[in-house]
Amino acid sequence: MTKRLTCDVVVVGAGMAGAACALYASRAGLDVTVVDRGPVAGGTTGAGEGNLLVSDKEPGPELELALLSGRLWAELAAEPGLGAAFEYEPKGGIVVASTPEGLTALADFAAGQRAAGVEAVSVGPGQLRELEPYLTPDTAGGVLYPQDAQVMPTLAAAHLLRASGARLLTGWNVIDVPRGADGAVRGVRTDRGEIHAPTVVNAAGTWGGEIAALAGARLPVLPRRGFVLVTEPLPRRVRHKVYAADYVADVASDSAALQTSPVVEGTAAGPVLIGASRERVGFDRSFSLPAVRALAAGATRLFPFLEDVRAMRTYLGFRPYMPDHLPAIGPDPRVPGLVHACGHEGAGIGLATGTGQLIAQVLSGKVPELDLAPFRPDRFAPAEEDA
Repeated sequence: MTKRLTCDVVVVGAGMAGAACALYASRAGLDVTVVDRGPVAGGTTGAGEGNLLVSDKEPGPELELALLSGRLWAELAAEPGLGAAFEYEPKGGIVVASTPEGLTALADFAAGQRAAGVEAVSVGPGQLRELEPYLTPDTAGGVLYPQDAQVMPTLAAAHLLRASGARLLTGWNVIDVPRGADGAVRGVRTDRGEIHAPTVVNAAGTWGGEIAALAGARLPVLPRRGFVLVTEPLPRRVRHKVYAADYVADVASDSAALQTSPVVEGTAAGPVLIGASRERVGFDRSFSLPAVRALAAGATRLFPFLEDVRAMRTYLGFRPYMPDHLPAIGPDPRVPGLVHACGHEGAGIGLATGTGQLIAQVLSGKVPELDLAPFRPDRFAPAEEDA
């Protein structure tokens, strides 16, 4: 016997974006059900590092969303018991340039960010060593970003879902998004029953294109694979999130080929996390020795002490890549009742809170505090969607 449930909003996806949408929609007074074919944070969220970054974003819509999200993350962390539960660390980030030319480019980039409201402090080689005593001395300087922070992403998704009070249905695979004669969605059909709702929020991350297709819409979400190396537990030797300046260019790149740039950060539990690699190889989950070797080499260039540290494991995930590197956020004008909150690529943890708040404002009939036009889900021409 199949189950039939009714609510105001059904959120597809129990990752970070779905959790944030559920939290803010519930706090806006809506009855929310969250459905996922797997466990909480079983997709991209569980394979992330938990970065909440402004440092890697140029002025524009994504940076505005990052600044909003950062404020909301800080507010959630200040709620009794919540910030400690998901290991919120406002530790700041440092971007390092290895050459004078790279430092000049980094300084220009930071100047534009400051004009957009980002705290960015230029630091010389000596100051870098004070901030990060184990950092290589072979640097030209860098920029400190006090607003960068980190959470433990799986814990964050779980605790935000719990705080939302939303009905959570894991192990329910969405197989259809029924629509009425007027074209509007009627909820979702799963392999375990139907959930009736006038609004469906597509927060399925890398699989957001599949959910959109079930509703009759096209969304060009593609998987962009990345690996993370995890070291043995250590005393805190890496105090900030530290990465090389070329990481910013890799994030913005459209290339499908393998790209790696060193990103190193400590965690509250002790292990050091080492990234970042990017490549578009579909949903290929096979181990890539070239990618992992490149990560290790880049990390030891930044922090030479890591040469003597054991890597305990590696894991991979798929970032939900969009052709213009902006997520799809807001109502889909092609399908009444379908609302998107996916396609954040590697920034989904950091951008989730702002995304959730914007979605909740739309659903409750309020004017969203950011302009959603740059995030319109129908902004792509067919040629771009097929790229």
